[in-house]
This record gives sequence, structure tokens and C-alpha cells, in this order.
Amino acid sequence: MRPFTLLPALSACLAGALSLSAQAFCGFYVGKADSTLFNEASQVIVARDGERTVISMQNDYRGDLKEFALVVPVPTVLKQGQVNVGDKRIFDRLDAYSAPRLAEYFDENPCDRRRDKMSDMSASRAQGAPAAKPEMMEKKALGVTVEASYSVGEYDIVILSAKESDGLETWLTQNGYRLPRGTARALAPYIRLNMKFFVAKVNLKEQAASGFATLRPLQFAFESEKFMLPLRLGMINARGPQDLIVYMLTRNGRVETTNYRTVKLPANMEIPTYIKNDFGGFYKAMFKAQAQKDGNSAVYTEYFWDMSWCDPCAANPLNPDELKQAGVFWLNRPDGSDSNGPSVMQRRAMPMPQGAAQAMLTRLHVRYTPATFPEDLVFQETRDRANFQARYVLRHPWAGSPNECPEAQGYFQQVNRRQEAEARQLASLTGWELDSIRGRMDLRSAGSRDGGRGGNEGWWPWKQN
Repeated sequence: MRPFTLLPALSACLAGALSLSAQAFCGFYVGKADSTLFNEASQVIVARDGERTVISMQNDYRGDLKEFALVVPVPTVLKQGQVNVGDKRIFDRLDAYSAPRLAEYFDENPCDRRRDKMSDMSASRAQGAPAAKPEMMEKKALGVTVEASYSVGEYDIVILSAKESDGLETWLTQNGYRLPRGTARALAPYIRLNMKFFVAKVNLKEQAASGFATLRPLQFAFESEKFMLPLRLGMINARGPQDLIVYMLTRNGRVETTNYRTVKLPANMEIPTYIKNDFGGFYKAMFKAQAQKDGNSAVYTEYFWDMSWCDPCAANPLNPDELKQAGVFWLNRPDGSDSNGPSVMQRRAMPMPQGAAQAMLTRLHVRYTPATFPEDLVFQETRDRANFQARYVLRHPWAGSPNECPEAQGYFQQVNRRQEAEARQLASLTGWELDSIRGRMDLRSAGSRDGGRGGNEGWWPWKQN
């Protein structure tokens, strides 16, 4: 319950599957690991093309609304037409569409002589898949200037500039903002960069009249050569490590950070089928283990895809109207151009053309602390358009008898070896005890389906470890 919130810690505020082409995974989607898995997780949408940016911030503040405040460093003074109240459902849609997912496959009957032919047909189909206005006390002695003041929806907003961080901290305190310790120190780097400060409070009367039980997202649009996201302010009232999920919408390619390592999470691996009942627990453990391995100082790519399709789909891609609500302003002209046109927010209200989505989605996940992320996130859009998703595969063995045909006995021996590899893979990804995983998989039972003929190959060797 923290009254002062800061971006982007918005709560603090701001051969089956793997033989298929990486461009067309196919399979059956059976589960996802969305942002609700992580405590203290914040979500930000950034739509960027050229030097134009629309940022949307979803706030999960749960305290007394009288004590809420949002302070975001911005590169320029934002006019009222550059600020908008968004829709939380767009965050939910992007989260569902891009969440790490679980897909399952079922082995075919090894006795079916048509298997090879059908497999060839499936591979052929896969290769042909589409690629598709509050009262303010302005004290000049503090070096603070109110550059703009207006209301948008249930928010009262001021845009401030300041000469000294101590003066800005004093001004905010005098005007009713409750600040955590260390605010002045956190504000100082942004003042040195001559950045402005977007400050929002809740207008309680408008909030009550809005009919919304929770705070709606805030969006703001601006033009700047800086492609970055403030991170340090969100740490001053944090309680331990925090998670940030950023949905990057761009026109041409994948987004990565330039001042930290951007790492693709381990993906497209086969794991034991029992994980279907606890995919969330697996993913949390895997992410934690990977973050610790990288010293909690890497930015992780969880998803990158053309928004016009997906495979397998955890949710349908966003339609053009939803993309427009997310800030994708370049969809308003058939050729994607927008030079010499109206302001970003005005363009967002225009009709959108039919056709391709013209938007690429990069989902980035950061777990950060002041010690591991001393700098704000700086980004670049690359020309990389190779699809990627944090996807994990379950392969269910054929449920028939090893005596059904000569091929069945060899098949079950392969299954035993495969399941042992799955157990070791899971232990490596999560740090879980290997013997415990083997027990959950019941490998002895799996290895004895041939009535004692060849079953030892599946489980006995690891007994010697």
C-alpha cells in the first residue's frame, strides 16, 4: 500500500513439435503464464515509430486514492491533447496474446504404417504456413515552474520543470504529495537532462462519476529522439525485486535494449507432461533461475511476432481498432506514412485502413533492483523479424500396448529415453531436484510397459548416479 507511485513500477508506480519449422509451431495451446503470476509486476505499452512515441501505463494502485500520485519524467511539455485515458482491456489483450505458452502433442500409433506418409504431409503443410486542475503553490524560490495544468478524465495533471531536485521535492511535499525517502536523489538525474515531470493525481469527484472501480490507464504521446523508459524512479519505494513487462509495438522489427543485455528466454523445449497442471509454477521457477544465472541484470524477450497471426495462439491477435487504442498511430494511412499530419492523439481517432496489421509486438520482461539496474532502459528497434515465443512442449506417449506390433517395443524404449531427457531438462531450467521430478513422472512405471523387456533402459542407469 504505497501512496506515491512512479513509472515504471506501476504498482510502486511507475519428433513431434520440435521437428516443425520455427516459423510455424502448430500444436495445441493448453496454457499460458501471464503477468498475474508475478507480484509487484507493472505493465507498460510503448508504441514507437521514428521519433514519435505513445506510452500507456497501467496502474494497480490499491491504497487510498487521496494519496495516489504518479510522477513520470518526460522529454517535453505535454499539452492536454497529448494525454488520454486508456482502456485496461488492451493490456489484458496484449498480455493474453503474448504470454509464455504451453503446447501439447500426442504421439501417433507406432504400428500405423501410414505414419511416415502423414508426417510428411504435416511437415509440408507447416512449411506452407503463412509468414505472415488542482490548486498549486508555485514558489519561484524553489526553482519549480508549472508548465501546464489540466484535467483528463479522472486525473488532474500538471507538467513541471525544475532546476534543483531538492526544490522539486519540497514543492511536491508542499502541494500535498506524500513522497518516499530518497525522492530528491532519484529526481536529480532527470533534472540534469532537462526533462520535464508529468504529475497526475486522482480527482475524486470525477473518479466517482466515472463508474470505474479501479484506476484506468494513462496514455501520453510525444516526439523525442530518445527511445527510453524511466526505471530508476520506480525503485525508491520498492520492497525488493520488481517485475516490469513492456509491450513494444513497432513497425519494422524486434526491440532490444542498448545498455543492458537482451536475452531470449530458453524456449521450445520438451518438459514432462505433469507440468500441464502447474505451468505457472514451472514458469515462475524457470524465470527466477534464469534471472539469477544472469545476475538479475538482463532484459528478457518473452515474445516477438507479427501481430497479424500467431502459432499456437494463446489469444487472438489484436484487431486494428485495438491496436489503435494501444497507441499504434501509423495504421491510419494505407502506406503507413504520417508526415505533415495532425498530432499523434488526433491521428489515433481516425479511421484505420483494412489489411495487414503493420505492427510487430516485442514482449520484454525485466526483474530489477537499484543495484542490478542502475540506469534507465534505452531501446532500439532492430531489423530482426524472426518470430520467437517462450513456448514449452508436452509430448504425450501413445497409450497402446507394447505387444501390439514389433515397432511398439522400440517405440517405448525411445519414450523412456525421451522422458529421462525431459526430467533432466526440467531440472536444468528450474533448479528443482532431479529425483523429485523423476518421482512425479513415475518413470519406473513408464519403463515397465514392455513387461520387463527393455524397460531398464528407461530408469535403471540413473539409479547408479
